[in-house]
Amino acid sequence: MRALLCKSHGLPDTLVLEDVPSLTPGKGEVVVQVKAAAVNFHDTLIIQNLYQHKPELPFSPGADLAGIIKAVGEGVTGYKVGDRVIGLLRWGGFAEEALVPAGRLAALPSGVDFPDAVALGLAYTTSYYGLKNCAHLAPGETLLVLGAAGGIGSAAVQLGSVMGARVIACASSAESLEICRRLGAAETINYHTDDLRDCVRRFTNGRGLDVVCDPVGGKLADAAVRGMAWQGRYLVIGFASGEIPRVPLNITLLKGCSILGVSRGQFMDREPEKSKANADELFAWLAAGKITPVITARYRLDQARDALNDMMQRKLHGKAVILI
Repeated sequence: MRALLCKSHGLPDTLVLEDVPSLTPGKGEVVVQVKAAAVNFHDTLIIQNLYQHKPELPFSPGADLAGIIKAVGEGVTGYKVGDRVIGLLRWGGFAEEALVPAGRLAALPSGVDFPDAVALGLAYTTSYYGLKNCAHLAPGETLLVLGAAGGIGSAAVQLGSVMGARVIACASSAESLEICRRLGAAETINYHTDDLRDCVRRFTNGRGLDVVCDPVGGKLADAAVRGMAWQGRYLVIGFASGEIPRVPLNITLLKGCSILGVSRGQFMDREPEKSKANADELFAWLAAGKITPVITARYRLDQARDALNDMMQRKLHGKAVILI
């Protein structure tokens, strides 16, 4: 089988596509014949050895995959050969086959295709975990989403709207903000031309933000924290800007607000039943048409390096998918 391998840490062009032996499942594992894999910002970090989890070389990037179970290992129950599934991993998806622990699988409902399923993966499960389990977002609350046209951000805009929140989307271009409005954003902020604090004050009539979803970090964090409402919740999801912000903690004291870390991987490992319930809810919403992932680019496996380069150069909106 073919796999895109990281054999030495570096930029996407250092990855190599090679034929490697087919996989055999170990205890508690299955082998999935991969049909689609999502492209995530985290993939660009892990190949450079910049992510907190550091796999041994060589490895394939790709945190989310969807496909058909090819083989089942000892002790696996609830899944069989031929089942359609999504695998939620940290790496291993950019290949024709992948090893997936049974606890990181979710069954796909009939009618859900592989690209849509995998586009739902990291972005939607992370956003939903943050909004539901960490922030306890309630109907009628105001949600600000930073980086709202990216994978995590666009998921948060759509999910926040479905959950009954009033969503304010922040992105860098008119094109990106139009996508956000189509996903349900009530208000939009262009952080190149608008003042974030002034817009938040105006859009909330001075009350402030109940929840902030931040997959970006960087210089916007300070203004967003200062825009929090009393007992607001700030979700730290990632640092796509490349800068980890320094938050003035005195602001959290004055506003009685909380800063909450959102780690999907830890949630899956520590609370697998809740994680699976979230995934089942998301797939039910997808099957019912309540949510629709925004897939703006599709690549072949031999084009995966181009996909990662496009991600690093911020050419992508919504989700990009590798079709295998």
